[in-house]
Amino acid sequence: MTRRRFEELVSDALDAVPAELSAEMDNVVVLVEDRNDEEPELLGLYHGIALTERTSSYGGVLPDRISIYREAILDVCEDEDEVVHEVTVTVVHEIAHHFGIDEETLHELGWG
Repeated sequence: MTRRRFEELVSDALDAVPAELSAEMDNVVVLVEDRNDEEPELLGLYHGIALTERTSSYGGVLPDRISIYREAILDVCEDEDEVVHEVTVTVVHEIAHHFGIDEETLHELGWG
């Protein structure tokens, strides 16, 4: 799958996020990267301070980042339908971290 097509899938997943949640995504950017250098099998990663952990002193900081790892996702998928599904799950999973939802809860909800 081309990088461009993969980026379109990430964009589609972001477009599917309900508007009321998208409106609450404050100071966050979503990036497509090839792999995480420290954990090459990682599918996505939230880098930042979750909304639930921000205090009144939060301000003037660089945007939080959500990294979606293209090559790692392609490694675990056999066809484009699986890639679409995994991109959606990974995007939702990392956005949930932005909102302060932990790994255990995400797994319980089926987004692990």
